This record gives sequence, C-alpha cells and structure tokens, in this order.
Amino acid sequence: MISLVEGASRQKTPNEIALNILLVGLTFILLLSVVTLQPFAIYSEAEQSVIVLVALLVCLIPTTIGALLSAIGIAGMDRMVQHNVLAVSGRAVEAAGDVNTLLLDKTGTITLGNRQATEFLPVDRVTAAELADAAQLSSLADETPEGRSIVVLAKNAYGLRARDEGVMPHLHFVPFTAETRMSGVDITENGGVRRIRKGAAAAVMKWIRDNGGHPTDDVGPTVDGISATGGTPLVVAEHVDGRPARALGVVHLKDIVKQGIRERFGELRRMGIRTVMVTGDNPLTAKAIAEEAGVDDYLAEATPEDKMAYIRKEQHGGRLIAMTGDGTNDAPALAQADVGVAMNTGTQAAREAGNMVDLDSNPTKLIEIVEIGKQLLITRGALTTFSVANDVAKYFAIIPAMFIGVFPAMDRLNIMGLETPRSAILSAVIFNALIIVALIPLGLRGVKFRAESASVMLRRNLLIFGLGGVIAPFIGIKIIDLIISALGVS
Repeated sequence: MISLVEGASRQKTPNEIALNILLVGLTFILLLSVVTLQPFAIYSEAEQSVIVLVALLVCLIPTTIGALLSAIGIAGMDRMVQHNVLAVSGRAVEAAGDVNTLLLDKTGTITLGNRQATEFLPVDRVTAAELADAAQLSSLADETPEGRSIVVLAKNAYGLRARDEGVMPHLHFVPFTAETRMSGVDITENGGVRRIRKGAAAAVMKWIRDNGGHPTDDVGPTVDGISATGGTPLVVAEHVDGRPARALGVVHLKDIVKQGIRERFGELRRMGIRTVMVTGDNPLTAKAIAEEAGVDDYLAEATPEDKMAYIRKEQHGGRLIAMTGDGTNDAPALAQADVGVAMNTGTQAAREAGNMVDLDSNPTKLIEIVEIGKQLLITRGALTTFSVANDVAKYFAIIPAMFIGVFPAMDRLNIMGLETPRSAILSAVIFNALIIVALIPLGLRGVKFRAESASVMLRRNLLIFGLGGVIAPFIGIKIIDLIISALGVS
C-alpha cells in the first residue's frame, strides 16, 4: 500500500494550465508591446514618460483577474467548510470543478450500505443448518453489518446460539483483505484443523481448488441467480485436514439502492460527468445494481491495484477523476485521483492520501463537492472574461491620449470624449484599481451554479461578463474623468 501511494501523482487541471498560459501570455505580449512602444514614440517625436508607460502596462495586463484569484480560491474553500468538507488547498476545489469521471463506492454511497443476510442456500447434500453453523463461525469476528446479520440470521432461523469468540481459544480468525477477498476461521479440534472460508465466489472457488477440492456444479447457478437480482452472494467453504476442500453453500446478502440516486446521476450526466460504480461484488451483481442506480459504468471485483489502474487509464485519456473512500485499501486510488475525498471516520492512511476530508463521512457529498468546484470555475471564468474585455475600453482611453498631441487625427479614437490626455490616463488607472475592489464581493459570493454544459455557460459568460466588461469601463472611466475635471486635478 505504501509503495502504491508513493507511486501516485496528481496532474495539473486543464483549466489551471489554460489560465496560466492566458495570464502569462497576455502579460508577456503586453509587456513587450509597452517596451517597444517607446522607440516608435521617440521616432514620432512623442516621447512618453515612464509614468505614462507604467500606467499603460498596469491598465492593460490582466491585473483584475490576477488580484481576484486568491479571493475566488478562498471563497471556494469556505463553501467547502460550510458543507463540512476540509480541502487541503484551493487547487483541490478547482480540480473538483474540472472532473470528468466520478468513482463512487457502491456500499453506503449508491446503496444504503446495510446489506443483510436473508437466506442460506446449501449445496451438495449439505443441510441449511450445517451451512448456517459454518457461516456463523466464520462471522464471529466480522464487525461489519453483513457479518453481524449472518450471526443473527443463523441464531433466529436455526436456533444457533451466538458464540462468544472470547471464550473459544481454539478459534483463529482470518480477517478479510482486499487481496484475498474472503475471511474465515481456523478451528483446532480433535487434533486436526477445520478451516472455514467465506467471501466472493471467485476467491472461494480458487481456495477450494488450491486445497484439493472441486467446486460443485450447484454453486455457479446459485451465485448467478442471486447476482442477477442485484444481491451479493457469499460462498462458504470448508477444508478439514486429510480431506479435500468443499463448498457448503451460499449466503444471500440483500442491499437497497438509495432513493433519488438515479436522478442525481442524471444531473451529473447533464453536467458532462461520467459516473463509475466501484465494488468488490462479482460482475453480475455489479451490473444489476449499476442498471438500477443509473450509473454509466462499473468496476467489479475491484482490488486496490485495479482502482489505481483504472484511474490512471482515465487520466491518460485526458480526463480528471474524483473518488471517495475510507479504507487503507482506498489510499492508493485516493492519492492518484485528482480529487480524493476521504471519510473522516476512515483510516489515517485514507485521510492523508486524499486532498479533501469529509467531516460528516457522507460519500454522496462528492456530488456537492463537484458542484462547488464547478461554481468556482464558472466564477473565475466569468471574471476572467470581464477582465480581458474591459482592457478594450482602457485601450481606447490611454492610447489616443498618449499620441493625440502629435497626431490630432487620433482624437477620433477618443470616443469617450475625455477632457485631457492626463485625465484620460489618470481615470483609467483609478478605474483599474476600483474595479478590483468592486468585484471582490462577486468573487467571494460566486456566480450562481446551473447544471448545464460548458458551451452554454461559455455563451452566457460572453454575453453577460464579456459585454459587461466592455461597457462598464466606458461608463466608469467617463464618470471618473468628469469628477477629475470638475476638481481641476487634470
């Protein structure tokens, strides 16, 4: 697990790369333009002072969005805290907004998570009572809801008394692991050892073959029948010294898909996000639950390596991945995912591997996290559009003012009718400072989020913030120019 986590690495988001290229590119181009402007000005006998050149550079480079980036990031983290989610950084919130694929654990996220044993289905002339006894013994140390339900069902249906593992020193329990995908107990009795295993069908069948046995033909149809209804089959087998291992039967675990989860997945689909259910169940069970829940894909019989490999495959395809988990076996995938949401009730390894921690330990909150990330990106996109657009108006304020004394014909570009070159430049600089302060509340509050495609959001941003970014500076600079002229500053 440590080796897998250390080998994980998160990529930069496309939005982060694009914004960096835009800001650095615009700054470099405008800096080069301002620096090379002076030689042309000197040639035209209109040499400009350093103050004017600095004013031009400050007004034209995208200082507005640069100054607001911190406010937008802090606001995103604050909204996460309001939902009881701690984000390691603003970058983690941003990545949530760029997510293309969402990996969700089945149990507790898509289903209610309290799978209960409903029946024992024996095979190969084994009685139901014998199967119930073996299943109960193998579940004594199993503190999961499934394990507890097996003990209770065996007691209620067949009158088997729930044993106290503390007073049975001849029992050695084998814990469940993500690699073996089964658990059980080794019982020392009559000078020999009786081994009982309970777990996924494929894993238990392999264990039977490894111990000299041959799976009975009754197991396959029983497992498939339970899986086809969306239930989870647990195969129970035993191996006694001197005899080949054999299957005793199947325990039927039943779970219920959460109400309304299908509609929520539909909303994510409209946002362009693909949902993938991750489960340790066999493919038939996974398929039945996936179809009922309405997810786009599923990953069955998933091991830690499988989860990590799936995430890397998706990332190599240019997609960003979000995942939720709580166990140590989830740590590698949480570390590799672009957005790894660890449950607060989970293991220390899971919490340190993720870049977010859900204090409520509610796996479905991943959907709200994506919405908050989307809102952060929409807000930043809107303000970036505004910032770039209002440079157009500042250009028409400053450039004519710089050369109008030498080239009177440039007065035609003074479409705002600014009083003097000095007042025009001063008004543009003052507006540039005021607009940053004026937009901070919007950056903190955020643009309202709607579940819609990127193209629709782009059109709306261009219409509202692009057009607004062009119009607002014309009005603001003109008002400031009138005030400056009235005060006699120019």
